[in-house]
Parts: sequence; C-alpha cells; structure tokens
Amino acid sequence: TKRPWDSVSCLWEAMPKASKGKKPAPVPAPYQAPKKADKEEPTGPVWEKKPKNFSIGGDIRPKTDLGRFVVWPKYIRLQRQRKILYQRLKVPPAINQFSHTLDKQIATDFFKLAAKYRPEARAEKKERLKGAAAEEAETGTQAAGAKKNVLKFGINHITSLVEQKKATLVVIAHDVDPIELVVWLPALCRKMDVPYAIVKGKSRLGALVHKKTATAVALQTVDTDDRKAMTSLLQAIKDFQADKADVIKRWGGNIMGTKSQAAQRKVEKAREREAQKKAMAQF
Repeated sequence: TKRPWDSVSCLWEAMPKASKGKKPAPVPAPYQAPKKADKEEPTGPVWEKKPKNFSIGGDIRPKTDLGRFVVWPKYIRLQRQRKILYQRLKVPPAINQFSHTLDKQIATDFFKLAAKYRPEARAEKKERLKGAAAEEAETGTQAAGAKKNVLKFGINHITSLVEQKKATLVVIAHDVDPIELVVWLPALCRKMDVPYAIVKGKSRLGALVHKKTATAVALQTVDTDDRKAMTSLLQAIKDFQADKADVIKRWGGNIMGTKSQAAQRKVEKAREREAQKKAMAQF
C-alpha cells in the first residue's frame, strides 16, 4: 500500500541540493572611525546632578503668572467685568469725550501753575485768623487783608462762575462717578465761551484744594507774573481741542471680544466670496 507521505518524500529527494562550497563573502560594512576613548567626567559634589523636586516640601517652584488660578475677591471681579462691559456698550459722544484727556505735557503745565494758587488749608487759616486777632488787639483797628487769587472748587460754585462768565479756565476730572455730575459741564462751558479741559484723576484735582477728590476746579484770575504762562496754557488747550474736535463728536465703545471679531471677519470674507461668484457668473 502506498502511503500519502511517500509522494512528498520523493519530491524532496528529487529537488536539487545546494553545492557544498565556500560561503560567499559578507557585504563590506561602511567605514567606521575608530572609537575615541570617552573623557572621564569630573566627579565630586560640585558636578553631581541634582534634579529638582517640586513636590510638597521640596524645591521652590519657579515664578510664573498664576493670575488665572487665583480666586479674586468679588470687588475685583466686578471692576474687571465693569471695564469689559464699558468696552462692549456703545457710548454717546457726551460721555465718550471724557476718555480724551489732555496731553501729559499740557496737564503738567496746568498742575504746575495751579499749585501756586492752592487755597489755604484749615491749619493755615487758623494761624492767619489768630495773627489778625492779635494784631487787632494791639492796634485796635482791623487790618484789611488783600484778596488772593486762589483755585475755586465745588461743582455749584464753578457752575455759577461759568454762568456769570467769571471763570478763566475750568478743569474737569475724567473719572467722576457718577458721570452725570459733570456730563453737562463741557456743554455749558462751550455755550458761555469759557475754556475748559478734561484731565486724568479726580484725586489729583482734590490734592490741589486739600480734599480727597474734586470733580472740577476753576481759575478766575492769576498774578501778573503768571499771565504769560496762563496765556500759553490756554492756547495749548485750544489747539488740542481743535485737533480732537472730530473725535470728541464720535460715539465710543462697541469694541467686541477677540472671538466675536474673528467670527465677524469670517462672515465678511464669506460675503466677499459670494459677491465675487455672482460677479463672475454675470460674465
């Protein structure tokens, strides 16, 4: 009987066998430069690697801005949200003009001039009255003191000076809260032809008149020595307002966030592509 694997063994015997000869030479390897002896690294406490460990109780972490991870107090969150909201809302020109303040140089010139006309403080007034009373007791006659030129403050007082056209210059703070206290004052100054300016900082104006803050201050007259400086200051303010005349009349705000601006640009580009397709279709 013929077994099934007999045919396989016959085929295996019939296959040609490899000749027993020399093995082929191996493929030559590319040239390799002889290895140089590695330099021995210095050892010792100075050269030892000391990886930092930033886990609890380990090394001090490098200083990074962690503002995004801070739970800020409520009043800080509110003032930041208020600032963003003021950027988003459309601001009418009457309020938007308070964001266009005087140049730093012109404002510095004003504060230098106004510092000479600061009203006397409470302690100074007390000393003056005490000296006048002592002099009156000695002489028996009341001394008539000369009226000094000083800064005027107080919104009602300044309003009456502007209405009577007695004010030479009115300076208003840009950060009065609520803004309704002074929002009408620039229009009144323009109507009465009284020069006015808007400067940064109600606290800076308040420091001139020995108060924490002041909404506005006014100058009536100045001494003879300062008339030239006052004239140049008024001219600089007029030139500044002439340059900003168009800007002051514009609406402000309406500044959207980066995501909204990107979405708006995307829509505008799509509209431009549609307009181009329609123009090409007509031809």
